[in-house]
Amino acid sequence: MNSYQVKDFARQCGADLVGIADLALLDGIQTEPVDLLKGYRRAVSIGVRLADGVLDAIEDRPTPIYQQHYLKTNLLLDDIALRVSQYIQARGSKTLPIPASQLLDKENWTSYISHKAVAIAAGLGWQGKSLLVISQDFGPRIRLATILTDAAIKPDHPQKNRCGRCSLCSDACPVGAIKNVNTSSHYSSRDEAIHFDRCLARVLENSSRPFIESPICGVCIRACPWGKTRKRKVKEFEQPLNFRS
Repeated sequence: MNSYQVKDFARQCGADLVGIADLALLDGIQTEPVDLLKGYRRAVSIGVRLADGVLDAIEDRPTPIYQQHYLKTNLLLDDIALRVSQYIQARGSKTLPIPASQLLDKENWTSYISHKAVAIAAGLGWQGKSLLVISQDFGPRIRLATILTDAAIKPDHPQKNRCGRCSLCSDACPVGAIKNVNTSSHYSSRDEAIHFDRCLARVLENSSRPFIESPICGVCIRACPWGKTRKRKVKEFEQPLNFRS
């Protein structure tokens, strides 16, 4: 079994993005429990693309349809992670699928491990000013899950940060939570990039709105220029059609 086979199977299961992280790059990362990574050498990071129509409808608050899309995407990610985990395990390696969204610490708002940190180490994208993973193809319009494994498969490499001087996510944030501070690789802490208390207060406020049950927002996701559908010119349609034989 090699990394190509794992990625191919994950895509067959519905993943839009797949990368392999060398867990040595995540040495010292906060996990729950603290020895979560013991015995594992790689992490498979999987991403599923969110629907443009859902995200483009967001203005200054999440919509009820985004709430449902968010939940259904998490379920899909958990299903893909389980199937990829079984695929790797059936070929003789140990695996541990990590749920796409399960809050363990309501004070610090953390889970087993940061899916975003794993995705960055796996080369799925870079860390944006909003702390979201920015994929070159889909921007931040993705959800993530992780599978830990002891399989000796070839890891991928992190990508270069491409946010540059862009401030659209910061400009769009309704509570001014994004500080518009850039990084070459990753931030030393989330407080370096955002006012977390403002962000948290906003998503908790959103979760109390009608038909919005989850602490979500989506405004900075919609605002990011990376991943937005671009009009493509197709040369055969640029010329008038000629129906003469």
